Amino acid sequence: MNRVILNTVFISVLIFSACKKKQPPVSNEIPVNLFKVNAKPVLYYDTYPSTTAALSQVTLLPQVQGAVTGIFFVEGTHVKKGQKLYEIDKKIYQDSYDAAVANRDVAKGTLTQAQQDADRYEYLNKYNAVAKQLYDHAVITLDNAKSQVKSSDQAVKTAKTNLGYAVVYAPFDGTIGFSQVKLGNVVTANSTVLNTISTDDPMAVDFVINEKQLPRFEKLQEQKHQTADSLFTILLSDNSLYPVNGKISVIDRAVNSQTGAITIRLVFPNPKGMLRVGMSCVVRVHSQEKGPQLLVPGKAVVEQMGEYFIYTAKDTMMNNPKAGADSVKNKIKKLVAVEKKVQVGQTIGANMIIKSGINSGERIVVDGVQLLHDGSEITTANKVGPSAGGKGGH
Repeated sequence: MNRVILNTVFISVLIFSACKKKQPPVSNEIPVNLFKVNAKPVLYYDTYPSTTAALSQVTLLPQVQGAVTGIFFVEGTHVKKGQKLYEIDKKIYQDSYDAAVANRDVAKGTLTQAQQDADRYEYLNKYNAVAKQLYDHAVITLDNAKSQVKSSDQAVKTAKTNLGYAVVYAPFDGTIGFSQVKLGNVVTANSTVLNTISTDDPMAVDFVINEKQLPRFEKLQEQKHQTADSLFTILLSDNSLYPVNGKISVIDRAVNSQTGAITIRLVFPNPKGMLRVGMSCVVRVHSQEKGPQLLVPGKAVVEQMGEYFIYTAKDTMMNNPKAGADSVKNKIKKLVAVEKKVQVGQTIGANMIIKSGINSGERIVVDGVQLLHDGSEITTANKVGPSAGGKGGH
């Protein structure tokens, strides 16, 4: 019995020793992947949501009342300045004009008669051959006849204007929309909306910037004749690039005091009519920064309370825990993570421009940053795979 117990204890000790030998040594090193930073030329754009707008747009209202008797355009098409668009029943206005002309003719005849009477009485008055009262009446009648002619002239002009208003013409070249009235509809002067017409070439593109960016765009506006042709481009809603480049036109009058924003207007040629009023697009402002930039994988950048940090890898001599105090090998080289505060620039896809805080040639941690703090021991041996594998893209 004692022998069995001794054998059991011996086997247990062997098993315990075997399990103990299989356990890996404890390591404080955090596995990471590193990326060597190199400065290089970078092409990028600042992007802004934007909306197309017409440089000129007008709502067509009738100036006279009546039934619509003619529509002379195709909805949604380009029309020319002076093109006939609508006709409102002209009969009543033609009749009014004819009557005004007739009344003017009568007034002119009355004036001729009054002039003759006045001339005759003036001659007789010189020789006291007529009563003074008759002469005075003749002069008054002449003045009244002259006023009547002036009044009838004005009535003819008014009737002619109303007759002209019975036809609605395009005020400028542009695109006309859906007609808001049909044939036979009765319209009211200065009230009923007929249609809307807007200029279409060139087309405006409006976007909003923060007031902090205003000095940059004011400078671009001053230098608009010297800047590169590709400075302003737009992406359409299907993410395709509009084939014509634009230029800065107007900076709005004031900054919104509540939002700190201000509107910028660009102008783009639109010879093929690809742009229409109210389209959503994205303005791209070409970067004018010259010289090489430091571009790093975005996953290497850590944000803390609005500040940005990057961990760099630094070789450091540290005590060797396996060597004795008197050993000549009591120092070994270790890789340590050093936290550095950086100033970030534009985000370009999965990468980010670093404006300051690190230098070209430094190695930065791109995977495993979640486990680090300043001074952490790190290793690239990948004893345990980093949380986000790979070495990060350029």
